[in-house]
Amino acid sequence: MKKIIIAPLNWGLGHATRCVPIIKELQKSNFTPIIASDGTALQFLIKEFPSLEFFELPSYKISYGRNLKWSLILKIPTIVRAVHKERLLIQEYVHQNPNVVGIISDNRFGCYYTKIPSVYITHQLNVLSGFLTPVTSFFHRRVIRKYNECWIPDEENSVYSGKLSRSSKNLNQKYIGVLSRFKKQELPQDIDVLILLSGPEPNRTQLEIKLTSIFKTSSKKVYLIQGVVEKTQKTTKENQLTIVNFMLTNELDKIFNSSKLVICRSGYSSVLDLVSLNKKALLIPTKFQNEQEYLAKHLHKKKYFSYVKEKEVNNKIVDDLPKLTPVNLKKKEFNSRLLHLFHGK
Repeated sequence: MKKIIIAPLNWGLGHATRCVPIIKELQKSNFTPIIASDGTALQFLIKEFPSLEFFELPSYKISYGRNLKWSLILKIPTIVRAVHKERLLIQEYVHQNPNVVGIISDNRFGCYYTKIPSVYITHQLNVLSGFLTPVTSFFHRRVIRKYNECWIPDEENSVYSGKLSRSSKNLNQKYIGVLSRFKKQELPQDIDVLILLSGPEPNRTQLEIKLTSIFKTSSKKVYLIQGVVEKTQKTTKENQLTIVNFMLTNELDKIFNSSKLVICRSGYSSVLDLVSLNKKALLIPTKFQNEQEYLAKHLHKKKYFSYVKEKEVNNKIVDDLPKLTPVNLKKKEFNSRLLHLFHGK
């Protein structure tokens, strides 16, 4: 059986979750996916696909400070060392497994091999970082050029990612449609609010504390999914608020489809899930993260979703939730013909 390594970045759960439909498509096309990642992303995919082979890659150790771009600048030596190590691990695995015919990297810089087709998944040809945007975008494009193709999870004309994925540069980019692990189902809408949290600490916990305080006394039926992947699933209840540490795709799919509206970060994978299920939503961008702040404003301007800054999250949002308008967006499904790239060997 021909193997393909799929390697998502461990930054929140978004990179890992949007790899779920690709892994399933690989299986349908008679490839054997091999999972390579670290931390929470790796734990999640192991739980999601327990029968698949996996190996661990070095961590980039990404975390937030008060200023994300300076936090990342300080982390550059750590990231460079991790990228070098992951390149060696990828090469070693390919040498030991001659039936590996391709690599799909979701934002991991060193997961490519010159002798087999390698794909890079990203929606950020332009990496927004204030006055450093030209510099960060330049270096990201240098990474992308090391791969045979760049897959952008969006429609043509960058409908959802906006200026993040627009570039006049030739990066062998292909718009592959909306990537989401969820499928729309016609289910009773018996959950008033679904809150989805993920992302690096301490920002995730800070928002959870704020939202828990608001909704634990609400009369609305609310589910809060913490996005904390642990060995066992844990559920607690406070009045009408149900808190679950994590859910795998099948269970969360049902909860998602049964919810009247969603509150979540404006991370791009979350946005694609909302588009896929035509959910009305309130987006709360992560403080100091230019990409999420841009996406929230961009999608609000297009009247797809509403958004509120984290510092403005208070009890008033409960009153404003019924005013959110539903969307009716069409999505282009992932085209399995993209996998023809890997049939050559």
